[in-house]
Amino acid sequence: MPDTAQSSPDTVLVVDFGAQYAQLIARRVREARVYSEIVPSSMPVSEMLARKPKAIILSGGPSSVYTEGAPALDRSLFEAGVPVLGLCYGFQLMARTLGGTVDNTGSREYGRTDLTVLKPSSTLFEGTPAEQQVWMSHGDACSAAPEGFAVTASTDTVPVAAFEDDERKLYGVQHHPEVMHSTFGQQVLEHFLHRGAGISPSWTTTSIVDEQVAAIREQVGGKRAICGLSGGVDSAVAAALVQRAIGSQLTCVYVDHGLMRQGETAQVEKDFVAATGVQLKVVDAADRFLDALSGVSDPEEKRKIIGREFIRVFEQAQAELVAETEEQGGTAHEYAFLVQGTLYPDVVESGGGTGTANIKSHHNVGGLPEDLEFELVEPLRKLFKDEVRMVGQELGLPEEIVQRQPFPGPGLGIRIVGEVTRERLDTLRAADAVAREELTAAGLDREIWQCPVVLLADVRSVGVQGDGRTYGHPVVLRPVSSEDAMTADWSRLPYDVLARISTRITNEVPEVNRVVLDVTSKPPGTIEWE
Repeated sequence: MPDTAQSSPDTVLVVDFGAQYAQLIARRVREARVYSEIVPSSMPVSEMLARKPKAIILSGGPSSVYTEGAPALDRSLFEAGVPVLGLCYGFQLMARTLGGTVDNTGSREYGRTDLTVLKPSSTLFEGTPAEQQVWMSHGDACSAAPEGFAVTASTDTVPVAAFEDDERKLYGVQHHPEVMHSTFGQQVLEHFLHRGAGISPSWTTTSIVDEQVAAIREQVGGKRAICGLSGGVDSAVAAALVQRAIGSQLTCVYVDHGLMRQGETAQVEKDFVAATGVQLKVVDAADRFLDALSGVSDPEEKRKIIGREFIRVFEQAQAELVAETEEQGGTAHEYAFLVQGTLYPDVVESGGGTGTANIKSHHNVGGLPEDLEFELVEPLRKLFKDEVRMVGQELGLPEEIVQRQPFPGPGLGIRIVGEVTRERLDTLRAADAVAREELTAAGLDREIWQCPVVLLADVRSVGVQGDGRTYGHPVVLRPVSSEDAMTADWSRLPYDVLARISTRITNEVPEVNRVVLDVTSKPPGTIEWE
């Protein structure tokens, strides 16, 4: 796939100043049918402008503009003729950089706040109520707008809560329009994009498919590609996209690494092949993966081992496919490309895309060996999960595939806290199958994002089963609700469903005598435990 530095047409850059909502801003821009990318505030302005963005949005952040070493921006950004919208910290930074006044008054606003629109016909607020509720989170306040700006909104404690300069196409609001608590926030963002910046809402699933099909054809040319098919949404949609682009030049390889959930290998062979007609090669590599994971408990090391072994298996599959082609008397095109279902959250969490710290290595981002013999094809690298599902629907994939709950590439290997063994995998598969069956029976599959079941393999607790003392393992239920996996909240499942899951697991899985519920949001916790 082309380097993401070569931004798509009509790209909006979201400059991240350490905001908890930076990814949400990017999502909201995309919901307005405009493509967006996140860049770090440390990126030089010259590099931002070199991407030829149609507009730039400055995010909020935890800093005060008066704090020594606080993130800053060169004034040239505001003089380049590119429309800019500042949010919260970005708003204050714009104000101070251009000569306005930002006061550290000690008057703070956090949470829901009443905003008064002073100029109802303004670019950002036209068509919205004169009084509206917004979400604030700030300590400093703007008391005077820079020269040339019209003040368009205020609150009881902030005299300049929004301003705009239509001539220079510079806009700013003190609140967070990207969060749902700002009742007209999406409308404000869309007004900036469509009216202020003049960007047409043309980024759709059809345009995504057309753009990626063209990019894949250009990248692969007449050579062949292998796709690592896991059966999950991401790899399935990536494979379908690549197949549309290059047809029979693609072969999907399904690696049964012994870390899949109960019945999934058979499901992949049946459902995906039936839906797409793709060429599928199944490789049984369970022994290889389990041998490599023997004695390893560290989650990062497990991820890297699984990523490394995946590549080695693909290299072996590549050699076998070339040999088979030659034996059949055909021309043995070089299998030079590896297709992966890497998503934008994978890139962000692995420390790419925003200059942020590595939260955890994803097997398809941070865990690949340096001597990789394939060139990667990653047609979903720019997309969030819900966008991937929409692309899958556009490609005609069945609901059973498109709406399948996310499952990590490293499989159950990262849902066992501790060493991975056959016995522990069997225990976890049985518990996971119970949870999935009960959630499906309760009609909750579409209401929750996913429900990882985690085996605490190195932990045991005392229990009583059949009038006898047991010393078994606990399992953790991790039901979460999310739009794109960048943030998540724990799902409030009905108590009767939780009770049935717990009773069945402790009755049907002898090694487990305790079921616990994870009620942590993301942040601070990640969805997966490892």
